[in-house]
Amino acid sequence: MANLNKHWSKAAEAGSQLGMRVLLLVYQLLGRRGFLFFLYPVMTYYYFIRKEERAASKEYLEKIRPFLTKEQQAELSSFQHFMSFGEQLLDKFLVWKGQIKRENVVFETQTLLNKIDNREDKKGGVLIISHLGNTEVCNALSRQLPNIRLTLLVYTQHAEKYNALVKAGDESSKVSVLQVDDMSPATAMIMAERIEAGEYIVIGGDRTPLEGSERISEVTFLGEKALMPQGAFLVASLLKCPVYLMFCLKQKKKYHIYVELFSEQLIFARKERAEKIHQVVQNYANRLQYYCLKAPLQWFNFYSFWQGQFDDKASMKEHPR
Repeated sequence: MANLNKHWSKAAEAGSQLGMRVLLLVYQLLGRRGFLFFLYPVMTYYYFIRKEERAASKEYLEKIRPFLTKEQQAELSSFQHFMSFGEQLLDKFLVWKGQIKRENVVFETQTLLNKIDNREDKKGGVLIISHLGNTEVCNALSRQLPNIRLTLLVYTQHAEKYNALVKAGDESSKVSVLQVDDMSPATAMIMAERIEAGEYIVIGGDRTPLEGSERISEVTFLGEKALMPQGAFLVASLLKCPVYLMFCLKQKKKYHIYVELFSEQLIFARKERAEKIHQVVQNYANRLQYYCLKAPLQWFNFYSFWQGQFDDKASMKEHPR
């Protein structure tokens, strides 16, 4: 069986900027139907050569299957999981090219969005996203809420293609990128200043840190123990700001954006700090699972969540259960 026990950051990227541009050109010339025609053999190729990703996909589908309806179970296949990922790549381009319009997006929590856009204190917050669905559609969120700006926190090692995509995209976008190696005091200060200015810091909440294991929690996800990072929630507690969750799922050919208030402010008292942090991460894992069940083939973490992402198993003894 493929070795699924390596960290997500070590996984080789399957594409290139040239390959992405070629597929985008195919879409521009032939439309979505033509894109899908070319996507099928491409994803078939990657499906057979990417053994670790294929094994991770099958593992995930095995975990989620018992939680789904019979109708949903009938639609599950690892290959369709790969195809869903390929279609999502196209939609990433369309977002940054400004080609996903307001009529293509459904805002499921309009009342909350109105409150966010019209906060009396004009303060921003932390917006936690995941690798479920299409996170780039948060660009549509910035268009819907004219009073806010978004700053995406992007890990440096995998930021080059992302930054190139943003630069090639819609110049009217109100989304900026903050490229980081780690969470230094300087980075925290930049984020605090932006939040005070009314911006929202967008942070991924479902991938563990690159080194060490002191900032992760072992939680229950899809019925079994999995590792989830504490980082986004620790940052939010330091910034003393509201924390929101955002999930964007493609349903019936439209993107449905779900935004929910996770906490007005996260406070971790020193005495119960470890326990409280763990509970917060578990609460996040519960919400992530809830939305996974809405769109099971849109989970795009192609590495194992359930066999551990660190070689040092002894370090797990330090984590709260």
